[in-house]
Amino acid sequence: MSLIVNPSSIYKNPLLVQEKKGRPAPKGGSVTLSVKDNGADKGSEESSSDAASADSKSGAKSDISAVPSNASKTSSDDSGCDLYQGSWFYDSLGPLYTNNTCPVLTQMQNCQGNGRPDKEYENWRWKPSQCDLPRFDAKKFLELMRGKTIAFIGDSVARNQMESMLCLLWQVEAPKNRGNKKMQRYFFSSTSTTVVRIWSSWLVHQTPESIDFAPKGVVKLHLDAPDEQFMEFIPNFDVIVLSSGHWFAKQSVYVLNNEIVGGQLWWPDRSRPMKVNNVEAFGISVETILTSIATHPNFTGLAILRTYSPDHYEGGAWNTGGSCTGKEKPLAPGKLVENGFTETMHKKQITGFDRAIKKATNKSKLKLMDITESFGYRHDGHPGPYRSLDPNKLTKRGPDGKPPPQDCLHWCMPGPVDIWNELVLEIIRRDFEANQNSST
Repeated sequence: MSLIVNPSSIYKNPLLVQEKKGRPAPKGGSVTLSVKDNGADKGSEESSSDAASADSKSGAKSDISAVPSNASKTSSDDSGCDLYQGSWFYDSLGPLYTNNTCPVLTQMQNCQGNGRPDKEYENWRWKPSQCDLPRFDAKKFLELMRGKTIAFIGDSVARNQMESMLCLLWQVEAPKNRGNKKMQRYFFSSTSTTVVRIWSSWLVHQTPESIDFAPKGVVKLHLDAPDEQFMEFIPNFDVIVLSSGHWFAKQSVYVLNNEIVGGQLWWPDRSRPMKVNNVEAFGISVETILTSIATHPNFTGLAILRTYSPDHYEGGAWNTGGSCTGKEKPLAPGKLVENGFTETMHKKQITGFDRAIKKATNKSKLKLMDITESFGYRHDGHPGPYRSLDPNKLTKRGPDGKPPPQDCLHWCMPGPVDIWNELVLEIIRRDFEANQNSST
């Protein structure tokens, strides 16, 4: 059954809050998985897209089969095997950190600390079909990034990934916090490596000021202009990891060439044709930000676009009974329920990425980290109802059968999100080694 998303149901989610203050509203065995061949403050939460669904049930099997990937033709990462074609397997070694060994773990992602009773979701790792994806090596990462800066830029899913990176690195060295109001910044003195996070809801320029028939107060997104709040810093970054998409379900007005062309949950004059909807706006924004980076005269680093992070609300949205309660293993083969909205957003990202590569003029490199389909199987990796320490929180369905409030968008830590940083490390390793080989 396809999942049909109605973004209008989510923008009022109280968990979907602006992080940046002071800115204008701008034990063994493995599971076989198959994917169809198609297509600076912390602590915020985002809502997921509304989705009606069938109740998919996990069922582990003991063999491993290939998972076709969409990324190979568009990824500029052409050194070694395709990292995004593979399968999930159970690793009895377990995670590299725990919720008790990482002091920067946001409580909302601290699933064990919040009382989640199962732990198997922490042990599943990704295995590319034609090569190995090494476990994250913190010392190797810091050495590769000696004297360099990696920046995670985007929404609260970017925060989720950045905190995962910090948790992984913290096991070998405690960094110094050098953050300020504009960005979170952690400095690892052994190698002079800096990890940065900058909040940017949409990655494009936003303003609350009135434009034409759009009044003051409603967020205006200039889809053809990057978010200047972080663009001024990118010459200082060596690696950038971008995250966006989920905020395009939130109320906003779309502007191109200083003309209002559309809106999400806002279009007062029905007599005017709307040229751009929220999905199309997202695609334009991806092309805009990547092109701005790939043509920036002073950026020569590596920019990684991490594709749209799938949610797993089943039976509704976050506020209409959507649930991921009781999911303890990755989905088994043939059990992946298609989410039409996620697939469309992913395709728009791929298109924006391809167009930006054709426009690149500087010495930077764009890489596509295509996690969307493979992580579609990880319905077990979200906090679900284990979002807080509240001892009175609801974790089971009530007498009426309704599930408790839950987060099926962000990822538990430790958990699947740590795999993203294994992929980041491998992309960086390949890129840096390619640079060394070309210079010798």
